[in-house]
Formats: sequence, C-alpha cells, structure tokens
Amino acid sequence: MSYNWEQSDWPKFTYKEGKSGKILLDFLMKSGQMSGVLTGLSEGNQTELLLEMMVVEAIKTSEIEGEFLSRPDVMSSIKKNLGIHEEQPLLVKDQRAKGIAKLMIKVRADYAQELTEEALFEWHELLMEGNRYVRAGRWRSDSAPMQVVSGAMGKETVHFEAPPSTQIPAEMDAFISWFNETAPGKTATINNPLIRSAITHLYFESVHPFEDGNGRIGRALAEKALHQGLGQATLISLSSTIEAKKKEYYDALKSGQSANEITDWLDYFSDTVYHSQLSAERLINFTLQKVKLFDRYKSELNDRQVKVINRMLAEGPAGFEGGMTAKKFIAITKASKATATRDLQALAELGVFLPQGGGRSVSYKLVL
Repeated sequence: MSYNWEQSDWPKFTYKEGKSGKILLDFLMKSGQMSGVLTGLSEGNQTELLLEMMVVEAIKTSEIEGEFLSRPDVMSSIKKNLGIHEEQPLLVKDQRAKGIAKLMIKVRADYAQELTEEALFEWHELLMEGNRYVRAGRWRSDSAPMQVVSGAMGKETVHFEAPPSTQIPAEMDAFISWFNETAPGKTATINNPLIRSAITHLYFESVHPFEDGNGRIGRALAEKALHQGLGQATLISLSSTIEAKKKEYYDALKSGQSANEITDWLDYFSDTVYHSQLSAERLINFTLQKVKLFDRYKSELNDRQVKVINRMLAEGPAGFEGGMTAKKFIAITKASKATATRDLQALAELGVFLPQGGGRSVSYKLVL
C-alpha cells in the first residue's frame, strides 16, 4: 500500500464539493445566528461561554490522544492566562493542563495572523510544556519511521507511515505556503471554509512533522482555518465531536491518507464540523436558560441554594450526574441535614428542582 505523500500527485488534492457544499449554507446561517445571540449576552456570560468551550476542547483533544486532564486544572489555567480573577485560585500541578490552556488561547487570539514556522514551533512548545522526553519547538529528526500503529506489541497494525524526517522541512514549507495562499482574500482562496479546514487537517496529519502532539496541533489548525473563513473566532469544539466517535475519525483519516482524491474525507469532516457547531449552539442555549433561571428566581433563592445550583450548572448541558441529593447538598454548603432538606423542598416547590424517586433515595433534577 502506498500513502498519499508517496504518490505522484501529492499534494494536489482533488475532490467534489459534495456534502460540504450542502452543509455550508446551514453552517454560515447558524454561525450568524449564534453570533447575534452572543452579542446580546452580558460580557460575563460571553466570557463564561468562551471559557467552557476552550475547556471542553482542551480536555477532549487530549483525550483523543489518550491523555486525561483534570477539568479544574484546565479551567484554572485558562482563567489565569486570560487574567480572570479567582477567589480561591487552584494550584495547578499538571504541566499538560497549563500547556494546552495556553495553546487554546493562542489559537483564538492569533487566528487572523498568517501561519509561520515560528508560530507552529511556539504552539508545539506550549503543548509540550513540562514534557522532558520530547524535543519541543522543532521538526522531528529521528531516522526511524514515524508510524501510526495499534495493537499489542509484536502484533501491531500500521495504519499510516509519515514522510521520513529528511523531507519534513520542505514538506512544511509547502504546507505553510498552501495554508496562507488559500486564506480568504489570498491568491488561491478556498471560499468554502469547511473544505479548507478539512484539507488543512488531513494535509498536516499526513506530514506529521513533530515527534508528538501532531493530532492536537492538527485540530487546532483546522479550527484556525474555520475562524479565518468566518472572519471571527467562533465558538466550536471539533474535538468533542471527534472524541465521541473516535474510531470513525481514525477510519476516515486512514482512508483519506490513502489517496489524494479526498471527497469522502471532506464529507466526513464537514459533517463533523456541523455537529460540533450544533453542540456549541446547545451550550449557548444552555447559558441563556441559566440567565433566565436566575433572573426569574434570584429574589427567592438564598446563598446556599444559589451555590448548589451553580455547582450543578458547572457540569454543562450534560447535567449533574445522579442529580442533587441531601447528602451532596450538605457536602457543598456545609449546612445541617434539616436545613438541606428544607432548602431542597423549597426549590422543588418553586419548580427549580424536579424530585425523582422517593424516600431516602430521592434526588433532584435541575429544571431549565
């Protein structure tokens, strides 16, 4: 089997617009609608949404690569780098959380800037912060083949082998030139941002220029292409959608790296972007529901109830696992059992909480 970079037409990708053309109009319309809703939110709620989206992307892009980061560590790191004050700042010990947080902010802040070798090296240094085993901020130079494999030792399956390290400087010069020349308003503009984002990711992953971190940087580049295509840093987390169906992602990537006719890859990636956008829309709607909840009940809630509701809301649209119980209420507020029971019953009477079950096993679901 030969890979795309070994073929005579590399990297002249060919494709039919297919699904990406059909999705584009909906994608652009929804982007405009989301932008309008965001504009109507307070600065605090806008910041909250941005934080949540960056936290989700940081955690999920790491999970795809088998790294599991602490949500509080990532959240605290992003807040610190954005200059957001925390009443009780967390001491972040995980250097990976610090690095990915800085990368998330950098990608959004610099989305409109041209891509350079120096920028990619900086991204890699941020991502590898605290990693003593990877030579950060430089192309890979090891003479051993760079392979994507799975399976037990001795029974590995090679899914892809990237170009040898000696080719990387030239390959990356070509990639960076292509990325900049296809940007909006440039000489070889690709007007469909879904297509440009899809090719960006496939192209970069096929070169695989770093010792480690290629997947995370490749997904960040795909988001940069989307931001440029829309003319603004949009709220989206590609990685949360990809991570939910990781096998499908790797299968599509493997197929895309087998030839330079990439219509199937574009169809897959465009669909992934659109579903990521739908997830972002759900998060925005969730935030609006939160605002309405507090606007309606703020005069009827005590400090303990507000604290518990905020703790439940912190879990996002997926909800607070297992619901709220008297035991959890006591742990969060340090209230007595009698006070916790009284507060929970009051929330149920207001219609803020919906009781589930009964007796000692009763729990409460937050009604939005």
